[in-house]
Amino acid sequence: MSIKITRKTVLYPLAFLCVTLAGSLAAQSTDHTEKLTQLADATQRSKAHKQRNQYRNPVETLQFFGLTPDMSVLEIWPGHGWYTEILAPFVKEQGKLTLAQFRHNDGSLKDDRSIFWARVSQKLAERIAEQADYFGEVAMVELDPPLLSPQQDEQFDMVLTFRNAHIWNEDGNLFGTLQSLFQALKPGGTLGMVEHRAARLSDISSSAVDGYLDESYVIQAAQLAGFELVASSEINANPADMKNYPKGVYALPPTLAMGQYNKAEYLAIGESDRMTLKFVKPKE
Repeated sequence: MSIKITRKTVLYPLAFLCVTLAGSLAAQSTDHTEKLTQLADATQRSKAHKQRNQYRNPVETLQFFGLTPDMSVLEIWPGHGWYTEILAPFVKEQGKLTLAQFRHNDGSLKDDRSIFWARVSQKLAERIAEQADYFGEVAMVELDPPLLSPQQDEQFDMVLTFRNAHIWNEDGNLFGTLQSLFQALKPGGTLGMVEHRAARLSDISSSAVDGYLDESYVIQAAQLAGFELVASSEINANPADMKNYPKGVYALPPTLAMGQYNKAEYLAIGESDRMTLKFVKPKE
């Protein structure tokens, strides 16, 4: 008995395999969306945190960056844990979350801002320990720009930073910090960045009041550090943000640095216009 191999004999199983694989990937994507959506609205999150979902778009943002549950993720300067509340339970079963906290106050910190954020970092660490069933096991390192401590070499599939780059830039540490993040990523890994976006005046200039950064400038700094820009998104854009306020971005919510002055106007504008950038560390 002989079996005749035809083109159809080969292609039909291959086509079936491709359709099956595509269906499986689509199902996984749907599962990830549902899980992220549930976590964004979890009872463990405060009402104030959940109200900010409309401005920060966590589900869409994390999907844009390509987050999956099996990743090793480094979140930079998590602050009060707004994103940590979503990231930690999302990866706790298959992956790993590490937080790059503010420098611990060992008594040597002198400026009020560093002391304040060291206290915030400590409170978040205590909350994670107290709610271990929800957060899972979360590792901690420190970022004292431009260096991570201890140094991290090719440990992470993804590094995420939300509205931190302007602080590093103010202190002259933007490029050095990006170099440290580049070193921490595995080859092929992703850097996801969200940052307040300055008003663009022309191809070579922008207007950047307090807290805002020029998007082209940020991209060039990351590229000089070795990253490749693979995509940008308008997920977190806010065209109502005119970017010309006293005290800059801090006049807008959630900070509302102007107090009661024009508070209703700033609340109506909402949170800042933000660039959302996806970079990769080249594999070679």
